[in-house]
Amino acid sequence: MCCKEQKLNNDVMLKKINMPLAILFLAILILGCQDKDKKQAKETHLKAIVSPKAGLEPINEIPNIETDRDTIILSSIHHPNSISCDLDGDEIADTVKLVQSTRNKKYGLKIIFGNKKITYLGMGKDVLGQGFDDLNWVGVFERAPKGDSYWNNVNDDGEIISEEEVKEKDKVVLPNDGIFIHEAESCGGGVIYLNKGKFEWIQQE
Repeated sequence: MCCKEQKLNNDVMLKKINMPLAILFLAILILGCQDKDKKQAKETHLKAIVSPKAGLEPINEIPNIETDRDTIILSSIHHPNSISCDLDGDEIADTVKLVQSTRNKKYGLKIIFGNKKITYLGMGKDVLGQGFDDLNWVGVFERAPKGDSYWNNVNDDGEIISEEEVKEKDKVVLPNDGIFIHEAESCGGGVIYLNKGKFEWIQQE
């Protein structure tokens, strides 16, 4: 009987000793799984940040300008201040807006292509090498239709020349729609159009 009691006491003591060890082992196992999950979540988060598949579309594909959407507003002094055309010939309507930078108060064009890419002209950046960076003077703002013929109608002496004085090779037949801008009641303006992916200017006095 004494031996049985002794054995029973030993079993109880072993159970008392093994119970904390089992709890400790279980706790270590749980903490290890949590750490692994946290590490995997952190790696997934980092991959999402640096992934090139984040879906961000580049803007200002053609001439770049530092822009902030909050600082570019639609012009309130130009009427109209928005036209629709097809500048790149993809048969998807593009939108051209006369806008103003609230940073420097200068005006320019915001060109929104049908594929959602955006580029800016003016607003403090020289417009296609023409010596001006502000389109506040624009009084006529309209689409220059595809197929129309234009030419620089001012010679090197600053004199206006007629169509008869222009050689055929110097005339430009617009491959797609262009943008016609001009002063309202005086000389000065031009046509902006895309030629092989690059904006070009045709002087129109």
